[in-house]
Amino acid sequence: MPSNNSNSSGLQRLIAQLAPLLIVSALVFALPVLLNNDFLLNKVARYLVLGILTISLGLSWGFGGILNLGQAMSFGLGSYAMAMALKLKTVPVHTGASGLPDFMVWNNVQHLPWFWEPFRSLSFAIAAGLLVPALVAAALGWFMFRGRVTGVYVSIITLATMVVINLVIIDQQSYTGGFNGITDLAQLELFGVAFDAYGRATYYLVAGCVLLGLLVAFAFTKSRAGLIVQAIRDHESRVRYFGYDVALYQIFVFALSAAIAGLAGMLYTVVMEFASPTFLGVQLSLSVVVWCAVGGRQSLVGAFLGAVLVAGMQGALSESAAFLETWTLVMGALFVLVVLFLPKGLAGLAQATRRWVAQRRQAASGAVARSVSQTEGST
Repeated sequence: MPSNNSNSSGLQRLIAQLAPLLIVSALVFALPVLLNNDFLLNKVARYLVLGILTISLGLSWGFGGILNLGQAMSFGLGSYAMAMALKLKTVPVHTGASGLPDFMVWNNVQHLPWFWEPFRSLSFAIAAGLLVPALVAAALGWFMFRGRVTGVYVSIITLATMVVINLVIIDQQSYTGGFNGITDLAQLELFGVAFDAYGRATYYLVAGCVLLGLLVAFAFTKSRAGLIVQAIRDHESRVRYFGYDVALYQIFVFALSAAIAGLAGMLYTVVMEFASPTFLGVQLSLSVVVWCAVGGRQSLVGAFLGAVLVAGMQGALSESAAFLETWTLVMGALFVLVVLFLPKGLAGLAQATRRWVAQRRQAASGAVARSVSQTEGST
């Protein structure tokens, strides 16, 4: 009997923890019913993709304690992997001579480079979009965490690495499109379904990946490895004292975070229909940190909602004539206010509200119990 009670209470706790995640996912899937506008759906899909990117940072920063200021590097690598595959599938009028991408023809490239050849396969491109960011992060993490590099130095190294890769992509214009990036892409086709950037199929693809990203990140945080990662975040030396390979766990969460960011990057190329060096830019990388802090870095759903809300506000303000020149100041002020008054972000505010409601209910039930007791005593 005690084991049954324990299992029941564990199941209830799991359902309670999954509830916010499932509610948000259900709302995301239901949005096309309310929003009958393909242009707006495309815009929302972009914000949802940025939400997936922010979930990935929340995993490494909020749960692993690793502030990665170069998270856009993984995002950009995933984006370019998908763009290379879709570029090779464009109709002949959009490609250069001999099937070469047009920018290669403009730069006098005679043959398709060897590292482009595998991207004729979409399956390879999808695998590369996940694995290349993860392997780059694992290699970087190996040197950092094996060398016990921590704190601000991790942030500086990740930021510097992202800048270097960004400069390489811009410099190698013959093979990457340089400043212009990779444009004129074919539509993604999977299992006989064509994903038009402004079509509902693409939106539902993004919505499905939102659910997948949340579930994978949630499962990791509740796994044994995820709990050890959180223990490392709180007391690294104590975990090392108990004999755990701290660096190995840090590398794993760092690589998993990069793979999720790579998935977001691939989706962003499908939604935006191009890949650009700005996807590996410092501005995007710092914006992700802001979104994560505003939503709540120790909450997956909070980080996701923070990205969607703040990116949505950024889009609305930057398109408004009234805030055309000042929208960056408004967003900066919002960030400062959240950091000062909501150190745990919007998720912290929701948790405080939930605790306050529970305390009020407990106080009310206690008052009723006392009243009943007094009534029984008087009779």
